[in-house]
Amino acid sequence: MNYKTENDIQIQEYLTENEIIAQSTDSGLYYTITEEGTGAYPTSTDNVTITYSGYLLNGEIFGESTVSGESFDLDKVIEGFTEGIPYFKEGSKGTLFIPAHLGYGNFDNYPIPGGSVLIFDIELKSIN
Repeated sequence: MNYKTENDIQIQEYLTENEIIAQSTDSGLYYTITEEGTGAYPTSTDNVTITYSGYLLNGEIFGESTVSGESFDLDKVIEGFTEGIPYFKEGSKGTLFIPAHLGYGNFDNYPIPGGSVLIFDIELKSIN
């Protein structure tokens, strides 16, 4: 099964059903910026602090940060974060729609089933 194509169709259907206009990248990542920040853009190797809520296409939440956020190096996380978060300026809010090949692939990562599209509502709090 070609998850890349299947996930792309799933993301496009989700966007259409929810009347969301998103940008897409060559890798298959989709993103929206709902609130433009005023700070700098991070690079794919920066350490950043974000708040997030992660969920599946069916709305099932699989993870959330604390209110103060979580910090990590962008080159040490799933590819969808490494690629997607640099589209956000410091202070920006928005959503990443991450196909499985940029997330956890075809492997189950409890509670996320293999091949799943990951959706993250994020706010880029700071570049550290």
